[in-house]
Amino acid sequence: MVRADGKVQIFLNKKCQRSYRLKRNPRDIPWTVLYRRKHKKGVHGEENIQKKRTRRVIQIASRAVGNVSLEAILAKRNQKPEFRRAQREQAIKAAKEAARASKNEKKANKALKEKKAAPPKMKIPKPMKTQQPRVGGKR
Repeated sequence: MVRADGKVQIFLNKKCQRSYRLKRNPRDIPWTVLYRRKHKKGVHGEENIQKKRTRRVIQIASRAVGNVSLEAILAKRNQKPEFRRAQREQAIKAAKEAARASKNEKKANKALKEKKAAPPKMKIPKPMKTQQPRVGGKR
């Protein structure tokens, strides 16, 4: 069957096509594979069948990845936790110093702007429009 949007659907038989058109859920129809899978019937319900196990192989870095050389990868891998901790603390310290410096710089800039600020200008009142004289009576 070819739908209006151009998608092709292939059904096993007229019964399947009819069920699709009636928008029946295949998980609720007892003779479908999806129902049998959901309710663990027959082949789908046998507990003694195990899934194939895959062997996990640990792969050691054997080549350069991206723009990082093999030596750099191995050096990073062989670092001690104490060294890594010290490096992390140093990076945090540097970041805090940079933040503190930028904050102080902003304060200095703000103080300079306040000094340079011109005295506020006097507001000039807007000219009011005089009301036109009314012509004619009430109605």
